[in-house]
Amino acid sequence: MAANVVTIGNVQVTSLSDGIMEFDLCNFFPSLPAENWDPYEDTLTSEHRVRLNLASYLIRSEGRIILVDTGMGPKAADEPDTGWGELLTSFASLGVRPDEVDMVVMTHLHRDHVGWNLRSNNGKYEPTFPKAKYWMSKRDWEATRQPELKERFANAPISVWPLEDLGVLELIEGEGTLTSEVTTLPTPGHTPGHISVVISSQGQKGMVLGDIVHNTVQVHEVDWCSRADIDPDQTRITRRTLMERLESEGSLVAAGHFPAPGFGKIVRLEGRRYWQAL
Repeated sequence: MAANVVTIGNVQVTSLSDGIMEFDLCNFFPSLPAENWDPYEDTLTSEHRVRLNLASYLIRSEGRIILVDTGMGPKAADEPDTGWGELLTSFASLGVRPDEVDMVVMTHLHRDHVGWNLRSNNGKYEPTFPKAKYWMSKRDWEATRQPELKERFANAPISVWPLEDLGVLELIEGEGTLTSEVTTLPTPGHTPGHISVVISSQGQKGMVLGDIVHNTVQVHEVDWCSRADIDPDQTRITRRTLMERLESEGSLVAAGHFPAPGFGKIVRLEGRRYWQAL
């Protein structure tokens, strides 16, 4: 089986990528002194920057194809050369067509998770995945309309709001059911309505985390928050709770911003949690 594909019971999960982003370390983790990273330099680039994969995950369950997150999207004409915009190329490499996707699920509504939701055709928006319904948390949908959070959801007017007028929007309140094997779990903090996707099949468990973590060091340093976390205090609570759960369950984890393909487990060694990539 390819390195970018795992199975959890009867469920198949394929990792795709829209590309890579990099950030200055102190800019992305502004509350942390740079020297705190000294023991973790192996998680950074040679230029001491934070590198984030822009993963999406295709989940096949009970005859349905579910896409989790849609990356940064195509590069705008006025943007400089970027490291993203690869998602549809990834689809083509798998021999999967956008019109084969039944459901698109967004863990949250930041730009790098909604970018390929829609495409413009002669000035009109069309769903990139034309036969799919687009699922997101009601809390995040409402958050995009709050003036004080406008900058946090800068792409909502072009990548999220038109979904309602197109009749393809599905809002999730609390836990949601996608198939009998795939559900959503509220994991707030990074955004008010952030969700993770839980897989349970044939006694095996897995979870697509979204932005619960950005760097592998946060598996152990659960209190380290990035500038992208809207509610750092709630993020810390959610991250700690999930790391404990995932370690206890031995769940397979899909962490979208970790090095591709982002599959691994949370393990403990000598009293510390570690990321163990598959």
